Amino acid sequence: MKKFIDTLINIYNIQELRDRIATTLGILLIYRLGAQIVLPGIDSVKLAALTSRADGGGLLGILNAFTGGAFANASIFALGIMPYISASIVVQLMGIAIPYLQKLQKEGESGRKQINQITRWLTILICIVQAPAYLYGLSALGVPDSAFILGRSPLFMISSIIILVTGTIFAMWLGEKITDKGIGNGISLLIMVGIIANLPLSFTQEVISRVSENNGGLMLILIELVVWVVIILLSILLVMAVRQIPVQYARRTAGGTNERNVFGSRQYIPLKLNASGVMPIIFAQAIMFAPAYIGGALGDSDLGQWMQASFSDIFGLWYNILFAVLIIIFTYFYTAITVPTNKMSDDLKRSGGFVPGIRPGKETSDFLDTVMSHITFPGSLFLAAVAVFPAVVVKLIGMQQGWALFYGGTSLLIMVGVAIDTIQQVNSYLLNRHYDGLMKSGKTRRGTA
Repeated sequence: MKKFIDTLINIYNIQELRDRIATTLGILLIYRLGAQIVLPGIDSVKLAALTSRADGGGLLGILNAFTGGAFANASIFALGIMPYISASIVVQLMGIAIPYLQKLQKEGESGRKQINQITRWLTILICIVQAPAYLYGLSALGVPDSAFILGRSPLFMISSIIILVTGTIFAMWLGEKITDKGIGNGISLLIMVGIIANLPLSFTQEVISRVSENNGGLMLILIELVVWVVIILLSILLVMAVRQIPVQYARRTAGGTNERNVFGSRQYIPLKLNASGVMPIIFAQAIMFAPAYIGGALGDSDLGQWMQASFSDIFGLWYNILFAVLIIIFTYFYTAITVPTNKMSDDLKRSGGFVPGIRPGKETSDFLDTVMSHITFPGSLFLAAVAVFPAVVVKLIGMQQGWALFYGGTSLLIMVGVAIDTIQQVNSYLLNRHYDGLMKSGKTRRGTA
């Protein structure tokens, strides 16, 4: 505990880091306050049906978790930051096929700014489509017509659409401000804070269920917490695991005032076990909406009824089997488009490096591609296992669905990934000021110039 307190003191002693953390916390507070502001013209008291359906887990529970409860509150931030995430994914995928975007990706900082601008405009278009769909869908989600104080007049619809679009753009701006003026990746932090906001309520519901219904009691709660910590540790290993490919440099120039040639310098190419991150889960979840809709389109036929029954429950057997298969497929797909082994091989060849025993050029590219394929397979299996584990604990031990969502899937991986990224940024500030990082002892380093 003393080491941890020393680390906090070291963080406080660095004014720039202290200011960045304060800025980040302030912006996150603004975002959480905005999630509680209900759209003008909607009676918040009559949103109980929507709240209960969202708290009950399922697809609505996932949407509500990603917006930090704003979806169920009919808040000005009801669409959350997800339209921006969707736009980013679309632009990233379009960059594979559209030469103009490929050109921008190679232009460095100026190209990145133009791509960001394209992503922002695409976010607005997605919001314009999603906002009216959300407003019209409230009735289908159990919100009575009496909740709309002034009715669904054109004035209410137009003003609400403008507010929802503006809310998402404002949330996007807050995320970018965190990235520029705060600590960590702003967009990811907004998502993580929204997810964590549901954690206390979900855990409280699980405790009440276990204790009041005599369903395992506090001992089972303790076991669940231990298992949760183990899953978090395994997820950290999944996020940070790399396969190091040795690289030999025949001749390199060491910088400094007295330049000299260095022969036989060896470095490593770190190939991540899970290079695709949480994207395969996001893609798979987007597609998992389709089977239930197809079943509804088939009507009262045996196949239609089976598809509706099997794929409407996110904790069901067939849903999770298909979910796991899609995650494995998308892991390979997303890794293939985000890890350019050809470019890595060309860059290595231009810098005078080579993999020992492998010829530069195409053979190196093929070797890197083979290694990526081999390490992606266990990575995809692990990712699929983490994604379907909430369904396992719901079916095996009767865990509350809201609490079970924190046992795996996108929520857990996002929390782990964002926490690691933020800690690494804090560590960089500490190390630059000659302090040990958060994962070290926290003492001031001695004898460092």
